[in-house]
Amino acid sequence: MRHQCKRHKLGRPQDQRKAVLRSLASSLFLHGEIKTTMAKAKALKPYAEHIISLAKKGDVHARRTALKYIYDQETGRFLNQTGEVFEAQEGEEKLTPETVLRKLFNSIAKDYSERKGGYTRIFRLPPRRGDAAEMALIQLV
Repeated sequence: MRHQCKRHKLGRPQDQRKAVLRSLASSLFLHGEIKTTMAKAKALKPYAEHIISLAKKGDVHARRTALKYIYDQETGRFLNQTGEVFEAQEGEEKLTPETVLRKLFNSIAKDYSERKGGYTRIFRLPPRRGDAAEMALIQLV
């Protein structure tokens, strides 16, 4: 029996559902907020909060585990050796590209170091014009 095994299925097979949640989480960490449907936002909230909890640990195992849950794409910014963020400029050699994983572990985890949970919030938006789907804005607190 499958008692208390509630999952947000989103009407998709498991591989597609994982891909949607990975892309939504990566976009959330990259931009700080995203606009999506209410069902996807509710499914994303515990997923993203688990990843932030991993980032707060900060060790190598947590970094590798978090990498399984997000797409590690570049943000278009660069980091110098002290960890300061710069916009993308050509000709800079000692800068490393900032990725979503680096941003998550360097800046987002530091912002929530004192917070015990509740890293995201969901706001309801008016329905989508085309199909009247219930829309939401999910953002990092």
